[in-house]
This record gives sequence, structure tokens and C-alpha cells, in this order.
Amino acid sequence: MLNGAFSQRGWGSDFRLGRGAVLGVRNMAAKRQRGAGKRAPTGPKRKRAKKAPERTGEGEEEKKKAASSVVGSGQHEYFVPPPVSQGKWKNKERVLIFSSRGINFRTRHLMKDLRMLMPHSKADTKMDRKDKLFIVNEVCEMKNCNKCIFFEAKKKQDLYVWLSNVPHGPSAKFLVQNIHTLAELKMTGNCLRGSRPLLSFDQTFDQEPHYALLKELLIQIFSTPHYHPKSQPFVDHVFTFSITDKRIWFRNYQIVDDGALVEIGPRFVLNLIKIFQGSFGGQTLYENPHYQSPNMHRRTIRLATAAKFKEKQQMKELQKLRKKEEKPLILDDPTEQVFETPAEEKPMEIELVKPEPKVSLKKKNKLHQRERKLKKRLGGIGA
Repeated sequence: MLNGAFSQRGWGSDFRLGRGAVLGVRNMAAKRQRGAGKRAPTGPKRKRAKKAPERTGEGEEEKKKAASSVVGSGQHEYFVPPPVSQGKWKNKERVLIFSSRGINFRTRHLMKDLRMLMPHSKADTKMDRKDKLFIVNEVCEMKNCNKCIFFEAKKKQDLYVWLSNVPHGPSAKFLVQNIHTLAELKMTGNCLRGSRPLLSFDQTFDQEPHYALLKELLIQIFSTPHYHPKSQPFVDHVFTFSITDKRIWFRNYQIVDDGALVEIGPRFVLNLIKIFQGSFGGQTLYENPHYQSPNMHRRTIRLATAAKFKEKQQMKELQKLRKKEEKPLILDDPTEQVFETPAEEKPMEIELVKPEPKVSLKKKNKLHQRERKLKKRLGGIGA
């Protein structure tokens, strides 16, 4: 079909089209030759940095020479330093934060708050209650995490938390008490999401060996690694860990311009139970002698209320027995009759005649009225 079309058009039309194409190519080549003096003959088009303010220092001239050798040999080329966030991420700490099944809404919100405050954290699905704790090490290995915060719920009312260094340990088990989340507190403080926090510890962490071990474990878990991809190069809040009443109290504060602190939240209390040598198990390094399990605490409360009830019942029985007992006889006191004077004795009179019945005034008045009526009637008849 194409050969037939060319044969019908003729060679004249084909020659004119070819000639126009050749002229267009020649014009393009001429334009390129005109702009050859303006543009660089070799190399792609390069972007030039904006003129930076002059800096004073010992190594500034060397930096400018190195930048001019890399970027180009022009007179208006300057060295632009890289931003602060573009550093090398060497301390690759990743924390896995997840829980077992059976947690309540407050624990779920606390986990969400911790993940928000810790940009180097990761999440995972809830673990079944029947699974053993050694499986958590495998989950951390799959998630490429070397630290773990695992919330374990029991009886739908008790909450335990494991802080572990995976896979070699050590690990610590705590009882979590007095939980208050961000949404529940509604504090006035605020901080940048993903910013790096300051960690503040009580002086007692350096006095006892088990607290020193917990301090190092908390530093490695809660501190955001430098130059982390998800972190921001700002420090505007503080994590405080203070020891009071043999427990670790966690608070989060914002750093204000004046240096004051404003609480953000969340807040909770960690009651230490045991410290293990391995991850989620192993040899026991320390056991808290002041720890009381929630079951024992509830049992003591029940026994105290039962003791109060028994005491009330015993008091009622004693009152009943006192009422039934005979009253003791009180001996006569001879001094009580000192001021008593006997009365004069009257002679006894015996009446032999029956006394007349006493007539009341009302009956007397009625008798007089009857007599008057009779006299009126009789006087009327005689007349």
C-alpha cells in the first residue's frame, strides 16, 4: 500500500518534503553553533548554590578550595554546609512496643503515647496469652529490634511491663500502677513530635547497684538515637525518673523558654519485681523484698474489712450479754439515814357509819330546776 501511494503522488511531492526536512536540520545545527560560546561545551547543566554569608575561621579557605574543585572552577562558587539532620546514624537502637491480649483501654492509650514520644519505636500485633515469653525474642528478631517494652495483662485488672535487652539480657519485670494518659490528663505542656528528649534521673540511681543497672537499661530504651531518620534535631522536653517509696515514678515535662518545666504526660509508676540475667527469663539477679503482689494486697484489704465486721458483731453480742446479766446488789450505806426525820404517828380512827355519797354540783342544779317546774305547774292548777 505504501509503495502504491508513493507512485501515485509522484516524485515531485516527495522531493519537496525531503528538502524541507533537510533545511530544518541545517537551521537547528546553525542555532547550536551560535550558542556554543555561551554554554559549556562538555558536561551537563549544573545548579549553582546561592551566595552564602562570609565566615571567619581557620579551615574556611580549604573548604572553599575543595568546593570549587568539586563544583566548578567559577569565581562565584561557595561552600554550602550540609544540614544538621544529615548525619550518620550509628547507634541503631530500635524498641519494640507491644502487649498481650486482655489489656484495657488505658493500657492501649499508654502504648500509643509511648510510640508517639519515641520515634525509634516499632509496633506489632498482640501476643496470645498461651504463648511463652521466650517467643518475644523471636518477634524482636523478626522486627529487627534490639530493645523491647512488653505489656502483660493478667486477670483483666493487673498490668505488668517487661523492659528487656534482646537477645542476651538483662531484663526487668515491673508492676505498673497509677496510669494517666495524655488524653486523660489534658496538661498545658506541648512538645515537637519526634524531638529528642533529655533524661533526668534521681540521685539514688547511683547509690545502689540494682538501680544503676536499671538506669543503664532505661537510658538505652528511652533515649532517641542521634541522627535517627524519624527524629527531629531539637531538644524540647525531659523524661524524669525519680525514686519514691521504693518505686520509679515517670514524668514528661516541656522545657519553656525561661527554663521552667510544664508537664505534658503521660505519667505512671513502676514497682520493681525482679531483674533477670537473660531476656525474659534466666537467673534472678535481684528480687525486691518490699514488693507485694496485687493478690496479696487485695487479700489484706478483704481481711481488714472482715475484721471490722467481726468486731461489730462481737460488740453487739457483748451488749446483749450485759443486758441479760443480773444487776449487782448495792449495800445500804448507814450514812444516808443521818438526815432522815421520822414523821408523827396519827391515831387510827375506825368509822362505823357509812359515809354519805357525795353529790356533784351538776346534779344539785338539776334537782332545783325540777322543783321549780313542779311548783309552777301546781300554782297554775290552784288558781
